[in-house]
Amino acid sequence: MKNYPKFFDPQTLSSLQGVTLRARQIVEGLVAGMHRSPFRGFSTEFAEHREYAPGDDLRHVDWKVFGRTDKYYLKQYEDETNLVCHIVIDASESMCYQGPDSPLSKWEYAQCIAAALAWIILGQQDSVGLTVFDTKIRSLLPPSGAASQLEQILETLEQTQPSGETSLGPILHELAGRLRRRGVVIILSDMFDSLDATLAGLKHFRHRRHDVIVGQVLDAAEIEFPFQRQTMFKGLEHAGRVNTDPRSLRRAYLAEFDSFCKHLQSACHSRQIDYQLLRTDQPFHQTLAHYLNVRGAKP
Repeated sequence: MKNYPKFFDPQTLSSLQGVTLRARQIVEGLVAGMHRSPFRGFSTEFAEHREYAPGDDLRHVDWKVFGRTDKYYLKQYEDETNLVCHIVIDASESMCYQGPDSPLSKWEYAQCIAAALAWIILGQQDSVGLTVFDTKIRSLLPPSGAASQLEQILETLEQTQPSGETSLGPILHELAGRLRRRGVVIILSDMFDSLDATLAGLKHFRHRRHDVIVGQVLDAAEIEFPFQRQTMFKGLEHAGRVNTDPRSLRRAYLAEFDSFCKHLQSACHSRQIDYQLLRTDQPFHQTLAHYLNVRGAKP
């Protein structure tokens, strides 16, 4: 990169050189893991048939098979095209939160993850796109492998200011209908919304045969609730303010929060969706490296 974005500032990370070296170290794992995803594109070498799914290109229907079976099957070919990755990032107001022990807000951390992934994927001659949302889609950059794509992604991330509420489930449904070409969908969000609606949206992506990765971005204070003194809690999505003794809330809060996260994680796994907790108090390059090692170990 000629110009590093502000969220790659050396005061936030150890050094620009360190970021570069660490990113290069995880390139091979990221791309190798993603290219093993179980979907193929359309090229010249026939591989097998698969059953038609809504949204598939009818040009690839095998009409001879239809004549014999009265069912729609598509000719499937070995993929000779580049990987397509869609990065979907939550820009609602709750992503602004930054606890007392975290060097970055959730939004800044998600920015770093998105920027690093875009840089790595483009560096491997693959294609990446970016979607930024809250209650609506605020920005949508179609996947591209052009040299200018990284600059557009970084500019979009830098110019976005998180605000407002979120509608995660409806947004996922909308995107699943709009992303015509199957690829890897990486969702970066705290996932704070109706769990049923969110899971329905994730299921829609899987129905469209996307490879889905959920990166739940959370602050350590949200996970551990370390507050001891009388505290004014401010809702970040127009939820008002509450002045209370946090010690009286801690047990109930942790039980509810833990239940929510475990339900999300379990539901993702049952739908063959990768889930990764992204804690903002942990260096993002270490989190990426750990995830890629786990993903790379899968058959």
